Amino acid sequence: MNIEKVAVSTVVVILVTIFLLVLRAFLFKILHKWAEKTKTDFDNLMINTIKGPSILWCTGIALYIGLEISDISLKYSIYVIKAIHILIIFSITIALANLVNRLFIRYIERSSVSVQSTGLLNTIIKGAVYLIGVIIILNILGISIAPLITALGIGGLAVALALKDTLENLFAGIHIMAEKTVRVGDFIRLENGQEGYVEDISWRTTRIRMISNNMIIIPNSKLSQSIVVNYYLPEKRMTLQIPISVSYASDPEKVEKIIIEETKKASAEIPSLLKEPEPVVRFTPGFGENSIDFTLVCHIDEISNQFIVQNDLRKRILKRFKEEDIEIPFPQRVVWIKGEK
Repeated sequence: MNIEKVAVSTVVVILVTIFLLVLRAFLFKILHKWAEKTKTDFDNLMINTIKGPSILWCTGIALYIGLEISDISLKYSIYVIKAIHILIIFSITIALANLVNRLFIRYIERSSVSVQSTGLLNTIIKGAVYLIGVIIILNILGISIAPLITALGIGGLAVALALKDTLENLFAGIHIMAEKTVRVGDFIRLENGQEGYVEDISWRTTRIRMISNNMIIIPNSKLSQSIVVNYYLPEKRMTLQIPISVSYASDPEKVEKIIIEETKKASAEIPSLLKEPEPVVRFTPGFGENSIDFTLVCHIDEISNQFIVQNDLRKRILKRFKEEDIEIPFPQRVVWIKGEK
């Protein structure tokens, strides 16, 4: 092998790589400007997808040109060509995996289908594309996948036992997604009282963002076995019950009328408080120790807005009670002291 030709080939590979990378940067700059003028975002999706793998394509082309001008024997050039093919296929696999995943997310966001884009589903989609790419690479290397499948079948039991918890969480996550009782974006409450929005369902855990903006991370297997209240099923709208107590000297009919009036006024000013169904007042739980107790039943758009609605309604009703001289009593006790005989 001529050392001078090897050196020349190396220099050519470096120079061609630099040239192609500069050309790549120039082309992507033009493509970005063109994409900004179009109405669709599909072109942006394609550009972002091939931006990373295109670096490997430039490298592969440079290696192939360097190989053509070198005097490497056929015995060694075959391995170099196989390496180039593997490099190109690997880069195409990455591009396809990202493209399919992004197209899936885009389709889910813009369609009315009930399937949701989660970390677990994205992993499965990318994993399927990567698996196809690995099979093609093995075929190029002349490696038969039949013995590998046999070996995986024999060692599958050992792997399953070693990864018991991981596999349990994986299949629990698939079960949760298939059953659709807990979905990304839902507001749920666990049986231990913790509650929040479901941020993501990954291959091992489910992340729940609390109202305090902290994150609960729970294994999928634990979530699938837990008793969960989903406040977004069958719909986001929910009933809000607010207890209200007044003194025994108050007229129940008048109290009910005032509460209904103030609630209807509030529904026109508070977006989260729904006008339909109309609010109702029930004389329940009824006769208390120190007061007569009512329950206001109204409807809100979703559970996270309950605190805003309760805050506003309570202030409105209290103000109206003061204007109408309706008393909200304090706890009282009557104590009888027996005199000495």
